[in-house]
Amino acid sequence: MAQHKRIQNANLPEATLDRRQAVPALIPNPHDFLVIGGLAGAAQELTAMTDDGAGVYGLGGAMGAALGMGLGLALAQPGRKVLAVTGDGELLMNLGTLATCAVLNPGNLRIVCVDNGHYGETGNQDSHTGLGVQLDRIAAGCGISTVHTIHTEADMAEGRRLLEADVGLCFILLRVKEGPALRVPRSLDPAFTRNRFRMALLGKA
Repeated sequence: MAQHKRIQNANLPEATLDRRQAVPALIPNPHDFLVIGGLAGAAQELTAMTDDGAGVYGLGGAMGAALGMGLGLALAQPGRKVLAVTGDGELLMNLGTLATCAVLNPGNLRIVCVDNGHYGETGNQDSHTGLGVQLDRIAAGCGISTVHTIHTEADMAEGRRLLEADVGLCFILLRVKEGPALRVPRSLDPAFTRNRFRMALLGKA
C-alpha cells in the first residue's frame, strides 16, 4: 500500500478548535442568510442552529454539490446573502467550483469550509488537508480576494465580520480538530427539504 506523506512545507499549526462550538461562534445569525449546508456535518450543524431548519438546505448526500448549489442560489437571488458551508473532503471533490465562484464573483456569496483534515463520514481517513494541502491558498490562487483562516478563538471575530459585512465574495477556512459534529434529528426526504426551503425563500405561493 502506498504511504501518504505530509507536504513538508505546510508549517500548519495544530488545529485546536472544537467544531461543535466553533461553527455556532462563527455563524451566530444563520437566519441572516440563505444557507446551503454540505454533506453530513455541516448540514447537521446548521440545522441544529436554527429553530426548524427552514432556511437551511442541508444535504444528505450529493457529496461535492454544496458550493455549486450555493453559487447558483447566489446568482439567482442577488438581493439575498447566501452562505455555503462545506467540509474539506467535500470541497476537495469539486475544486473547480471554487474557481468558477472566483470568476463569476457573486458579491452576495460567503463560503465557509470546516476543515478537520479527515473524511469524517467514511471512517476518518486523512483528507488531503490532513496531509498538508491548504484550501485557503487554493481559494486565493483561484482569485478570491477576501480569504480568512481561523486557527484560534482570536481569529473568530474577523471571520464573523467578513460574513456580515459588505465585502463581496469571501472564503473562510475554519480549521477544527478531529471530532463529531453537532447532531440533530432531521428529515432526509429531498422533496420535503426542497419544499420547506422554497417556502422560506419565496413564501407560500
